[in-house]
Amino acid sequence: MQREEKQLELSLEALISQVADLKNSLVSFIYKLENEYDRLTWPSVLDNFALLSGQLNTLNKVLKHEKTPLLRNQVIIPLVLSPDRDEELMRQTEGRVPVFSHEVVPDHLRTKPDPEVEEQEKQLSTDAARIGADVAQKQIQSLNKMCSNLLEKINKEDRESESGGIRQNKQTFNPADTNALVAAVAFGKGLSNRRPPGVTGPVQSGQPGGNSIMAGASAMQQVQMPGAQSQSQPMLGGVQMPQAGQPGKMPSGIKTNIKSASMHPYQR
Repeated sequence: MQREEKQLELSLEALISQVADLKNSLVSFIYKLENEYDRLTWPSVLDNFALLSGQLNTLNKVLKHEKTPLLRNQVIIPLVLSPDRDEELMRQTEGRVPVFSHEVVPDHLRTKPDPEVEEQEKQLSTDAARIGADVAQKQIQSLNKMCSNLLEKINKEDRESESGGIRQNKQTFNPADTNALVAAVAFGKGLSNRRPPGVTGPVQSGQPGGNSIMAGASAMQQVQMPGAQSQSQPMLGGVQMPQAGQPGKMPSGIKTNIKSASMHPYQR
């Protein structure tokens, strides 16, 4: 009997230590969620969940250990119930249970769930027992199929989003060609200096076709006479146009050589 009591005390101490570590981890994690949520990162949240999961697994191993007695066979009986404040109970429960009265004992010493929850569990167990093996297998297959379809849709959405991002980031032009085109249009870089066929002599910018000679005026030559007027007059194809107020009269300062026949047939 003494050996069993000693073993029970050691097991309870180990359980209390594991539960205290789990409680401290939960308190720390809740504090971070409430006060440091703006600086909390997802990897840090995963680390906290991993820590809690490891501590729960350790607690289950302690409970399932061969040297741990079956706690379900142990009966706890309250020896003293008092409505007065108990300081030692306050210290043990860290201020959560100030008194140990008939109002709190059923909640803290209950070994079964609430009657409503217990009734729901019985109903679920009864419904599960009514289902045959074939029907259960069909339901399992249907559920697996639904999960597979849902997982396939999720993977498809992920692939489409990734391919859409790749298409958006893909470059659709060549920067070198664009720069060469801008330089050619703006500065004439890389353009050829060859003249069009049929054009002779230098071509001045701003005077396209300035060296073209009108038909019928190819044999006419402009000559500047001494003492001629220096006033600039309009030119057309190398021939000086008459001034305003003198229609049909050639200016006196221009002498032209016209190659023609020796005698006009209508000349007297």
